[in-house]
Amino acid sequence: MESLVKFVQNEFVAKKDFPEFGAGDTITVFYEIREGEKVRTQFFRGVVLQRRGSGSSETFTIRKMSGTIGVERIFPVNLPALQKIEVNKRGKVRRARIYYFRGLTGKKARIKERRQ
Repeated sequence: MESLVKFVQNEFVAKKDFPEFGAGDTITVFYEIREGEKVRTQFFRGVVLQRRGSGSSETFTIRKMSGTIGVERIFPVNLPALQKIEVNKRGKVRRARIYYFRGLTGKKARIKERRQ
C-alpha cells in the first residue's frame, strides 16, 4: 500500500526546484497571499529549525524575531502559494532539529556560517 502511495506522489504531485537547505540556514521564503480579489507576494526571512517528512508531505519550520517576540512558521514544501526560496546564509549546526535555538537570546543566538 505504501508503495502505491509513493508512486502516486511521484507521478502526480508537481515538484518545484528549490535550493538545498537545512537546519541552521537563514532563508527567505516568498509566498502569495490572497486578500479578496488581490494577490500579493510576501516574504518570511528566518532561520530553519527543522525539515520534517519526505516526499509530498515534507515541511520545514522557520523562526524569525519580530522585535522581542519569536515567530515560527511551518511551510509545506509542495504549497502551491510558494514562489521561491532564497538561501541567504549557510549555518553550521550539529543537529538536524535545533529546538534549543528557541531559548537563546542575544549573542548566544548567533549561528556560525558554514564555509563552502
